[in-house]
Parts: sequence; structure tokens; C-alpha cells
Amino acid sequence: MEQAGAANQAKASRGALLCLSLSMLLASLGTSIANIALPRLALAFDAPFHQVQWVVIAYLAALTLCAVFAGRLGDMFGRQRMLVAGLVLFSLASLLCALAPSLWLLVGARALQGIGAAFLMTLTIALVRETISGDRVGRAMGMLGTMSAVGTALGPSLGGALLATFDWRMVFAVLVPIGLLATGLARRALTPGVAGAKSSPIRFAALRDDHVWPSLIANLLVASVMMTTLIVGPFYLGHGLGLRAAMVGLVMSVGPVISILSGVPSGRLVDGWGPRRVLRVGLVAMAVGAFSLSALPALFGVGGYIAAIAILTPGYQLFQSANNTMVMAEVPPDQRGTISGMLSLSRNLGLIIGASAMGAVFSFGVGTSVIEEAASGAIADGMRLTFIVAGLLMAVALWITRRQTARADHTMQ
Repeated sequence: MEQAGAANQAKASRGALLCLSLSMLLASLGTSIANIALPRLALAFDAPFHQVQWVVIAYLAALTLCAVFAGRLGDMFGRQRMLVAGLVLFSLASLLCALAPSLWLLVGARALQGIGAAFLMTLTIALVRETISGDRVGRAMGMLGTMSAVGTALGPSLGGALLATFDWRMVFAVLVPIGLLATGLARRALTPGVAGAKSSPIRFAALRDDHVWPSLIANLLVASVMMTTLIVGPFYLGHGLGLRAAMVGLVMSVGPVISILSGVPSGRLVDGWGPRRVLRVGLVAMAVGAFSLSALPALFGVGGYIAAIAILTPGYQLFQSANNTMVMAEVPPDQRGTISGMLSLSRNLGLIIGASAMGAVFSFGVGTSVIEEAASGAIADGMRLTFIVAGLLMAVALWITRRQTARADHTMQ
């Protein structure tokens, strides 16, 4: 009987992890799959690029603004119920995107899709600790990191394949069956939580007392550095090193591939070594990788760039697995959704900072905002300055988290 019960529990745990993984995959696909369709949308709706960009901006803005709200609703009404609601909303919005007769109706449907994605991205992290056994939480967090990377990497290639065969509408329609599958799994594999009455108001002062705020700041800084690689990398590879577009795409895919391969091993290290050690290793690796990006490409070209990315990206996965595990272990159970929402919010703000502030640092280093017309030496100067700043940001993140990691290890022992 005990063996049968253990087997059933393991099966339920696998089903829950599959559901959470699909939910994270959907949110990441929603972020990346639409980008490649922008030129086709501009032709289909006879719209200028600055208008078509709102198809991407609406999704990201809704995802960012609703992250904490989605987590709070999960704490109040049950995280499983709210995840199901988010999956239904995401699937319905994806269908509306596919059926949209005008650009601005498409933008509105993308905003609804982003709201649904806020529930997916936030509540999957919050649900890990109540669906996965304690000694496997790190691995589950690593798996979610892997699925996020898979979605980011798969989106452009899947979207391109669909556009080569079908109308642009299929880029959004393909998300509907995946969303419905995840909805069915969420209803079957996840246990409905206790709704709302015992969920206390969020105490923002507790963020300081519980040392949650260092994780939020570090999460923001780490996300800004990762976005910097996505913004600066193509310019340096294409205009600084003179690579063709196909080769730039191939080199830029190295990071997501490494991220996919290192997600689950990172989670295993968290379970085996504890989050404090893994978090420090991750931030040190990211600092070394960032400083390497400031120097190695100038010395060794493409090989130096790939070598630096091969240091930076595993560091990112180590940080994510350790940071998420540590934060969710420290907060009260009735506030896990809210704090998970704040993690998502800090990450998205970091992405925005990486695209704007760090992009401005790169332009300053190059000496012009018209990067395409800059000399290769000027682009190399911008690359060097940008990733020196990125390395310093990782050093700041390491300094900020040093007290928090000591407390986390004590809490989890």
C-alpha cells in the first residue's frame, strides 16, 4: 500500500510539474513568437513599424503591470484556481489575436494575452513549493527556468516556420491548443488551495525584515544584464565583427541553447549544495562572464564572444534557480503569490532597464545613436564599456545578497 501511495504521489508530482512547465512555456512563447511576425503584420494592416511594435509592447506592458496583482489574487482565491483562470484567459486571448480584423483590436487582444501571461509566469513559481516535495524544489525551479529559455528560443523559429506555410494568424492560433492542454492538466494535477479568508494583506515592511528585497534588486540587475546581451550582441556581431545575418542568428542562439541545457542541472545543484552557495557561484559566474564580454571578443573575435556567453549563461540559470528557491522558502505561505509576482515585476523592470538604460550606455560608448553607421572600432568601444558596467552591476548584486544568503541557509536547514 505504501509503495502504491508513493507511486501515485510521484505520478501526481510529475503531472503537476508538466502543467507548471507548460504554463511557463506559454508565457515565454507569448513574449517571443510575435516578434518575427511584425514585418508581416505591417504589410497585412498597411501600418508603419512604430504602430506594429505595439503588438509586442502591449503584451510586455500588461505582463509587467499585472504581475503583482495576479500573485495577490492567487493568495486570496487559491493559486490553482487563478492559474486555471489565467490559462483560460491566455487561450481565449490567443484566439482573439488570431481572429483580429484590425491592428488595434490585435493590440487589445495582446494586452489581454499579457494579463493571462502574468498569472502563468507568477503563479507557476508560487505553486512549486506546494506541489513539489521539498528535496526537489530546486530541480523544479530549474525546470521552469529551462522552459522559459525554451520558449524564448523556440518562439522565433516556430513563428518563422508557421509564417513560411500559413497566414500570420497561425502564429497566435498555435498557442490555443497548448493553453487548453495546460488548463486540463491544471484542473487534474494541481490541488485547489484554500481561498482567501486567511490571506493577510501584503506587508511591504516585511520585505526589508525578511530580506526579500535583496533578491528583488538582484533579480532586476541580473535581468538587465541578460537583456543587454540580446540588445548589444547583434549590433556587435553584425556591425562590429561584420558577420552576416544568418551567422549572427546562429551565434545568438548559443546563449538560449546553453540556458536550456543548464536549467535542470542548476536546480539539482540547489537541492544538493543549498541556495546560498549556488546563488553566489551564479553571480560570480555572471560577473566573470560580463567582464569577459568586455575583453574576449576584442581579442579573439567570435570565439571570444561565445566563450564569454558560455560563462555568463550558466551563471544566470544558477542564480535563477537559487534565488527563486530561496525567496519562496522565506515568505509566509499566504503571500507566496504576491512575492512571486514581485519577482516577476522586478525581472520585467530589469528587462526594460537593459533595453533602455544599458542601450544608452552602449550608444554613449560608441559615440553615436546611429549604430549602423559607426566604425567597427567605435562599436568595440561601446561593447567594452557596456559590459564593464554590466560586470559592476553583478558585483553590486553579489554584495547586496550576501546577508540574505546567510539567512536563507539558516532558514532552510
